[in-house]
Amino acid sequence: MSAFGLYVIGFMVLLGGLGYGAWLLHVPQAWIIAGSLVVVGIGIMSAVTRTRRRDPPGDAPLP
Repeated sequence: MSAFGLYVIGFMVLLGGLGYGAWLLHVPQAWIIAGSLVVVGIGIMSAVTRTRRRDPPGDAPLP
């Protein structure tokens, strides 16, 4: 499994736990959905930045 897939699965587990905890605390559904969208966005951004391949060093471009 790729590192990106593991990040996505990890953030989905985190999201499920946070959503369930918020539901148990009687947080309104609209706030749970808004928080979930924020966590999904942060998860995707962090997964892409941490798992992207670095460009190999090359020669400097000619002017």
